[in-house]
Amino acid sequence: MKLHELSPAEGSKKSVKRVGRGHGSGWGKTAGKGHKGQKARSGGGVRPGFEGGQMPLQRRLPKRGFNNIFAKNIVTVNLSTLNSKFDDGADVTVETLVAAGVVKNSFDGVKILGNGKLEKKLNVKVTAYSESAKAAIEAVGGKAEVI
Repeated sequence: MKLHELSPAEGSKKSVKRVGRGHGSGWGKTAGKGHKGQKARSGGGVRPGFEGGQMPLQRRLPKRGFNNIFAKNIVTVNLSTLNSKFDDGADVTVETLVAAGVVKNSFDGVKILGNGKLEKKLNVKVTAYSESAKAAIEAVGGKAEVI
């Protein structure tokens, strides 16, 4: 088979309905636009959200707060979760956390928080730690590395 022999599947391509052509097309005269009015004119119509001059909904509603588009989305994990999901001496990285089902998506990084008790020696390599989490990991003989 050559490139010039290729053709689309039967019925997958439909010809464009050419309106306003008269003579038996069934779409002559007003061409499906009705009679007169702004929407019947050439280039007519209104922009999205326009309500005929009435104050639009997006301007009527009160605006509150601030959305920081530069904020980093950091996923948090508690020590108690690490204690229950990993064996003694295990390496804990973002990849192993995802594989163990602790986090679904790492987004911009993972931070370990010091909530709960850690009894296992773990080598943890993540984006950030709280001070109490870092102290708890090192207290049981583990390592807390920042990547």
